[in-house]
Amino acid sequence: MVTYYRDATVEITSDRLRVGPAGYPISALHRVWHRRGSRRWSGVVNRGALGLLMLGPLVAATFGILVALLLETSIAVTAAIVAGSVVVGLAAVPVADLLLDQVDRSYDRGTRELELWALIGGAPVRLLHSTDARRFNQIYRALQRAVESSGVRS
Repeated sequence: MVTYYRDATVEITSDRLRVGPAGYPISALHRVWHRRGSRRWSGVVNRGALGLLMLGPLVAATFGILVALLLETSIAVTAAIVAGSVVVGLAAVPVADLLLDQVDRSYDRGTRELELWALIGGAPVRLLHSTDARRFNQIYRALQRAVESSGVRS
C-alpha cells in the first residue's frame, strides 16, 4: 500500500481516501474534479492593506524630501530633513520583507473556498472543502495520483 498524502484529517493511500470520519475506496471514486467557490474579499483587502503598508514609509520619505526642497530654509536644515527622509525610506526595507512574507502566506491561504468532488455510486459527493489553497492542491494532486495508479478513470 502506497501513502500519497496524510495529515490530521485526510489520508490518501493506494486503496482508500479518508476525510475525517468518512472513508471511500479509491476504486469507488469516478470522475474526480474540483470546484472553486466565490471569492472572499477579505483576503483581497488584506493583501491591498499590506501593499499600502509597504508603500507608506516610501511615500513619507518622498514627501519629506519634497517638503525639504520646497521650504526656504538653510542648507543644514534642508540636509537634515532630507537625511531623515532617507532614513525613513531605508526603514521600509526590513518592514517590506516582513510584509512580503505575509503576502506570500495570504496566497497560500487563498481567497476562495475550494471543493473536491467525485462521483460515488453515480451520485456527486463533496469529499473536501477548504480555503487553504496549498493544502487543497496537495490533496488534489495526491488523489489524482492514487486514482491514476489504480486504473480508475477520473
